[in-house]
Amino acid sequence: MKNILIIGGARSGKSHFAQELALKLGKPVLFVATAAALDEEMQHRIEEHQRVRPATWGTLEVTINVGSQISKKIGGAQMVIVDCITLLVNNIFSQYSDQTAEQISVSLIEERVTNEISELVECMNRVDASFIIVTNEVGAGLVPANRVGRLYRDLLGKANQMLAQHADEIYLLVAGLPIKIKPAKFG
Repeated sequence: MKNILIIGGARSGKSHFAQELALKLGKPVLFVATAAALDEEMQHRIEEHQRVRPATWGTLEVTINVGSQISKKIGGAQMVIVDCITLLVNNIFSQYSDQTAEQISVSLIEERVTNEISELVECMNRVDASFIIVTNEVGAGLVPANRVGRLYRDLLGKANQMLAQHADEIYLLVAGLPIKIKPAKFG
């Protein structure tokens, strides 16, 4: 089984590439969607993602506890796409903070994100399936101007590093083009 991490900026083509890769591998797919439809615009985005996915793929919509939910719902799937870690970290972050950062427990949020990603990695190691994990790269831009933005960037960066350690392959998406960065080829 193979674990693949797909990372890139917003609208860089990560989800499309993940789906194309899964189609090429030709295995039964469980698509794990972490988005929550909190407003009409997000609901429209979710519906568009659902429309373009193959009808034969299983779908699991889950906003937290992703690893344990995949273990319960894997069925006959041999390929799992988790789209995306960016929203998963946001879902956790939103549970433990407010928008003003007046009430925020950094240690609690960090512990919860670390536990969530650790449980996902354990699931990847335990389940007899390949994984394609989609996430955003948020460390290449400007330092966020506020505490909430910096904390979110730091937590997603930590989650990405944890997942990268367990990935057999990593692709960076830029303008819809995949660049393979792990395993690196030299010479």
